[in-house]
Amino acid sequence: MQNPRLASRYAKALVDLAIEKGQLESVYADMQWIKAVCKSNRDFVNLLRSPIIKADVKKKIVEAVTAGKIGEITAGFNRLMITKGRESNLPEVAQAFLDAYKAKKNIQTVHLTTAVPINDAVKQAIIAQIKKSAGFEHIEMEEKVDENIIGGFVLKIGDKLVDASIIYDLKSIARQFENNDFIYKVR
Repeated sequence: MQNPRLASRYAKALVDLAIEKGQLESVYADMQWIKAVCKSNRDFVNLLRSPIIKADVKKKIVEAVTAGKIGEITAGFNRLMITKGRESNLPEVAQAFLDAYKAKKNIQTVHLTTAVPINDAVKQAIIAQIKKSAGFEHIEMEEKVDENIIGGFVLKIGDKLVDASIIYDLKSIARQFENNDFIYKVR
């Protein structure tokens, strides 16, 4: 069960600890790795959320999976989560940590969806335009290719959405025909 309040509390505590120990960047890399593991391996997440598997077994499995991949602060944090019975929230805590890190470093995440992959020159031009128009200092771009938009792009920055896709235009034209807007304007 997702609990965003709990995830943000644990994430904030981990951010504070990492800053105190001077290891914020390494813990950030660890949490990116944990998020990637949780995203790519459904069995791992099911293990964390299983009420049947005992905590000591979960602890051994998590330590075996993460051995040599994460630092001591993150490993200790994982052990604490399991000891407190909060291991089922580890994927959400990892995401909350990444969000808290980005907020602390003033990194704005931009989601770009295109119909075909774009090259680095176009990416850099888009990032430069966003920095210029929105005034963001640091931008992290997450790209997605979706052939269903036919062409153009969909850009999401925070709660703002710019839909310059061909499918959006086609749907808009279809709505105009459904409403007979063209017939009324002729009369």
